Amino acid sequence: MISEQVRKARQKLVLDHFHNEVRQDWDAVLSTFPHPHYELVPTMTVHDGGSKVRDYYRETRVAFPDQHHEIIALRHSDDAVIVEFWLKGTHLGPLGGIPPTGSRFRVRMTAYFIFDAKETLVCERVYFDTLSMLKQLIGGLDMKSPKSWLLAARCLKGLLAMSGNEPAPALVHTTPPTFEN
Repeated sequence: MISEQVRKARQKLVLDHFHNEVRQDWDAVLSTFPHPHYELVPTMTVHDGGSKVRDYYRETRVAFPDQHHEIIALRHSDDAVIVEFWLKGTHLGPLGGIPPTGSRFRVRMTAYFIFDAKETLVCERVYFDTLSMLKQLIGGLDMKSPKSWLLAARCLKGLLAMSGNEPAPALVHTTPPTFEN
């Protein structure tokens, strides 16, 4: 069981992390962990190290310049802070191979902020339903308009191109825990 002091320190760090992401203060966000490491389970991608994480921030904010969140719940475990939240934004730039649709999204997510034995944040592991997001981004197109048909086809082409990427080995090759009786 973690102490109240550890719980409060972890919670402050995680809330500062969230706050600075919305402010797009990447130096402050990156200062919350000595070796930045994001794992995005739905897309099977890992962003490891400061430059890779900065690239991830840049790409997502190009796609969703107004990206922000609304925290639903925050929970503590022995080695993590678990945050449920709504991620929100407007698709105004390319998301990988998917061209901007101008659609807004609101997707429920869970992030595990994982700490090591020295109380260092070592990973943010994020889970969300990609179909919910894509449905909102592409589903907002007016399919009665021929102009939207071309955009929908480009979105499908971009989605297919993105789905051909190899999954990050660390997210595929996992070791089951050993449980004591």
